[in-house]
Amino acid sequence: MSDLGISLSKKDAVLMVFKDRYWLPIGIGFLLLFIPTLYDLFTDMWTYEEQAHGPLILALSLWLLYSRWPQMMQASQQQKGQGEGRAATIIGWVLFGFGLLCYLVGRSVKITPLEMGSFIVLVAAVLLIRRGAIGLKVLWFPLFFLLFMIPLPGPLVSALTLPMKLAVSYVTENILYFFNYPISRSGVILQMGQYQLLVADACAGLQTLLTLESLGMFYMNMMRHNSAIRNVTLALLIVPISFAANVIRVMALCLITYYWGDEVGQGFLHQFAGMVLFMSALILIIGIDSLLQWAVRPRMRGAGV
Repeated sequence: MSDLGISLSKKDAVLMVFKDRYWLPIGIGFLLLFIPTLYDLFTDMWTYEEQAHGPLILALSLWLLYSRWPQMMQASQQQKGQGEGRAATIIGWVLFGFGLLCYLVGRSVKITPLEMGSFIVLVAAVLLIRRGAIGLKVLWFPLFFLLFMIPLPGPLVSALTLPMKLAVSYVTENILYFFNYPISRSGVILQMGQYQLLVADACAGLQTLLTLESLGMFYMNMMRHNSAIRNVTLALLIVPISFAANVIRVMALCLITYYWGDEVGQGFLHQFAGMVLFMSALILIIGIDSLLQWAVRPRMRGAGV
């Protein structure tokens, strides 16, 4: 990136956006299209615990877009200096038409995943049209990260959620029984002393797993490890890490209910369970990543890295 001697700060990149007469109508167009969508999400879907991660995913994605915008502008300026192909522009317009069609269909017939997904498609299309393939290449991860915001189809969630809840219930029962707690299980219902606890979808469902997957992906992207072995291994381990975090969440709920009663346990579920879930997942991810760093360091030294 030093060939053209370009070094853009975030301020320079923002100024370039405002100086480009095309970006203002593009921004207004996106606001007109998606402010109604965001209003519907904040007043309906994102008020439920299963989808409460949506605003966090959106905020992190927008932050990633903002933080990497100077890099994208710098790279696209270099591409212009080398001659920009028409193929990206043509593909961008085709993609723009497809994204607009998805938005119109999703908005008119209330297909929320289609409506939300159209935002990602339209942003990718605009990047291709205005900044070429290199612009999309630089900003691919923030757009990919937005996919975790889109809810999965109900039948798929229902089909996969029950086995996951059964597995979490089974592991929770066996761990607490090992430590001599009076616990038994019937399906996804745990009997802890005199209290019965139902392992709900929000405690161990597919959407929770995907939320934790997104947390792990974000962590990996921010760390930017050079070791391919470390990256692939950590990516594969995110699934069992997410499962373990769900087990920790349910165990914490069981123990709090057992010692302090059902009322405190229910209050904990609604106020602090999500925090326990994310904190345990983050601690597990950082801990395993540290172990992987220790494991790959001798190999990297041997390779002269």
